[in-house]
Amino acid sequence: MIEPTRPVLRGLGVLSAVLVAAISAALSPASAQNAQPLDQRILLGIGTHQGLGGPIGGRGYVPSIAVKQLKELGVTSFRDDFPWSDFEIPGHAFGFNPQLGRLEAQVKSGVGRPVLILGFGHHLVPNSDPPTTDEARRRFVNYAAAAAQAVAPQRPIFEMWNEYNLGARRNPDFNVENYVALAQAVQPAVKRVVPSAPFVVGVLGDDPGFKWTDALLKTDLLKIADGISIHIYNHCAAPAGRIAAEAMERLETFQKRVAQATGNPNYPVYLTETGWPTGEAKCSVNEQLSADNMAQMILWASTAGPWLKGIWIYELKDSGTKLTELEHNFGIYHFDNSPKPAVCSIRESWAFIRTSQTAERTKPVPGVVLIRSKSGSETKAALWSETPTKRFQVRLRGAESNAEVSHVCQQGSSPAPGAWTELSTTPLLVTSKGQTAFDFEIRPAN
Repeated sequence: MIEPTRPVLRGLGVLSAVLVAAISAALSPASAQNAQPLDQRILLGIGTHQGLGGPIGGRGYVPSIAVKQLKELGVTSFRDDFPWSDFEIPGHAFGFNPQLGRLEAQVKSGVGRPVLILGFGHHLVPNSDPPTTDEARRRFVNYAAAAAQAVAPQRPIFEMWNEYNLGARRNPDFNVENYVALAQAVQPAVKRVVPSAPFVVGVLGDDPGFKWTDALLKTDLLKIADGISIHIYNHCAAPAGRIAAEAMERLETFQKRVAQATGNPNYPVYLTETGWPTGEAKCSVNEQLSADNMAQMILWASTAGPWLKGIWIYELKDSGTKLTELEHNFGIYHFDNSPKPAVCSIRESWAFIRTSQTAERTKPVPGVVLIRSKSGSETKAALWSETPTKRFQVRLRGAESNAEVSHVCQQGSSPAPGAWTELSTTPLLVTSKGQTAFDFEIRPAN
């Protein structure tokens, strides 16, 4: 997201025989790089809007409700705005005030590790949107240091501005040089106050061809930063491209660019916004596909390398009630806080994979993703079709009597392990105790 507005930009051949996918309980060395459970290696978070709109806010966010929702989801983080103009009020010392009361309540609730955006200009400070002069940068640095001090006990992560690169579409001052100058001034001030807090740069919005990204990577900024973040959306692509597979591929492409530029294959990358809006706008997707995409992203995260530090879904609840207004419909809850299918999808997929110690991703047949993982004494597998138009059938051969098979958020009885069952974009989850070797048969259903 970008404040105050967000730009609205974001073959399978015939299978002639039954295709068999074998899952061995012994994972390859390439996938055995992690001994810690997934939820200790990455953060799973949700974007919220407590920091915008003052004491009430037009988006309908209420701290007590949001905290309850975040707890029920089981996520470990949230991301919100920490705007300069609301933290530095004329006639008052730096600090939380009624304007930021909702944000303060959520941060201090302890519901998750906060990712806080340091950014946006100040209406009383000349040349501050973005800061382009020494004086504007000095004033911004003072705000950033005071903001960091105010939340130090909550183990914050700080992002430097939000989708700064998109500002260049309306103002040439939003260029790489000004961004680097600001970040280089802010980083030491924040580190002096909270040395352990990661200072994350980039916070990149849509960047066709990664042109702005590549210009940033040519600077020395990443040497002093603790990571780089990006936002990935595809809801305004052609319908066939509004899938998690495209978002994952683009994230991996971005990571390779970062690794090459830094010489570090594990340079920290944060996906601090991704999501699929529902509703009735031209770029919307249906609620079930939105939910399936999010489940796939979470399950996929278990197979990413140590470079991935977290994923934050955008956003917790709808920011308005107009079904034809794209920006109103990114929530996983409706505006009235009733859940969309994504609520269950996120909760169940994260619960399934968060204890994973090792995981490996393959494509046993074109269009099908298979993730195998080991979680303590359990062997697990997750399978799904990458696209809504391609459906398959799958069954577990030589089924173990203790195998449990179900779709994410399945209603009704679970399929028997040896029976053919539908494989769609809704992930199929399989769990067995011990060192079980799973064999699947997969065949096209359409």
